[in-house]
Amino acid sequence: MTELSPDLIFKPQKMKSKLCLVILFCLLTGPALAIDPDLGRFSTAKQQQIRALAETITNKVPAIVWDFYDAVRVDDWETATNLAGRINLASHRYQYATNDDRLTPVLGTAIWPPISESFGAYEQFHEWDNRWLHRFGSEIIGSMPPGSIYFGGTDPGRFVISVLCDSQVDGRPFFTLTQNQLADSTYMAYLRTMYGRKIHIPSVEDVQAAFTNYQNDAESRMKRGQLKPGEDVRTVDGHIQVSGVVAVMEVNGLLVKKIFDDNPDRPFFVEESFPLDWMYPYLTPHGLIFQLNRQDVPEITHGEMAKDQAYWKKLTDEMLGPWLDDKTSLPAVCDFADKYGQGKHLDDFKGDKDFAGNPQTRKCFSKLRSSIAGMYAWRAEHAATSDERQRMYDAAELAFRQSYAICPYSPEALYRYVNLLLEHRRFDDAILLAKTSLHQDPDNEQLKSLLSRLFEMR
Repeated sequence: MTELSPDLIFKPQKMKSKLCLVILFCLLTGPALAIDPDLGRFSTAKQQQIRALAETITNKVPAIVWDFYDAVRVDDWETATNLAGRINLASHRYQYATNDDRLTPVLGTAIWPPISESFGAYEQFHEWDNRWLHRFGSEIIGSMPPGSIYFGGTDPGRFVISVLCDSQVDGRPFFTLTQNQLADSTYMAYLRTMYGRKIHIPSVEDVQAAFTNYQNDAESRMKRGQLKPGEDVRTVDGHIQVSGVVAVMEVNGLLVKKIFDDNPDRPFFVEESFPLDWMYPYLTPHGLIFQLNRQDVPEITHGEMAKDQAYWKKLTDEMLGPWLDDKTSLPAVCDFADKYGQGKHLDDFKGDKDFAGNPQTRKCFSKLRSSIAGMYAWRAEHAATSDERQRMYDAAELAFRQSYAICPYSPEALYRYVNLLLEHRRFDDAILLAKTSLHQDPDNEQLKSLLSRLFEMR
């Protein structure tokens, strides 16, 4: 492969001059610009990993990659994000790259995942309240036994946990993967290099089989009129073509199942990104996340449900103040959202003001609680008895109210809760929720459309 000079792709001289000034300023002013020690340790480990991977690749890693790490080291957010943007364009992995953006072939290899993980980690540490970021990480990391396999779904669930583990590269205390990129050949090559000697990772042939199995299944369901919402499947010149987020996540789901089946002696835990249907019978609540059990679970026991609710009651009391429980009405939740949902005017707020004022922190915890609520809703739909159906429905509604109170501008908290209400023809409650969210974001056209549809349905 022809080697491309980084200087033909980027012109980093001015950027390097700026970095030198920033580093000099950092040395003169002391630790004021130092990044979080855990992030610094992680960034160093990722650089070492990239250098090791680069030894097996013909093309050199462009100098701009190392410039990015220099900027992160001194916490120069503006420079680091500008460099990350240029590296993204050079990778040609995103729709905003154009034919005018020069392609850097080495970024299409297994060195890309550690680079992108570094981008994601730095962004999370920049956007989150640091105390709650570490709280989030310790709650998840401390809940799992050593040697487990953990699937991080959200950006914080993947990147923050990767940073705060003893060693993500060595799988200590557990192996951290994301279910979102298993269909990406470079990510799978990265996993094989990093973890392949310790756990079973799907082969190239396994990945191709997952694609083929999904296409065959999608074609069959298309003929029966059973495609899922958002599933883009069509016949072009006699061949089946699939595209879109739903299709990719279906393939990812098959590969998660392959990893699950091929590592029978490992405990599994999941921080949900996108609901994967095959998982629901095996899931039980596990603090902020789920345990993926080896055998299907006939029902969530009273003890398991009580433990989950006690955990989240204590957590929401700390976040929001001690007012939300299973007796709290939906109008009371909406009143709270109207008053404190934007994280402003917190003089009389009884919860944690740092939490209330940080949108990324609120969105993440809300997402996790709505995921658990979704599991309860699935259990209610598939319950064998009316008593079990009601018990799961009540658990789902409490969890959705907590999720919504944590972050009333979270689309998942709103739409998943609305769907539950509509299943029970509670149109007025669904309208109240939509109105409250519209108060948070008055110009949101999707919310206006949702409210209009709800009025029509009522």
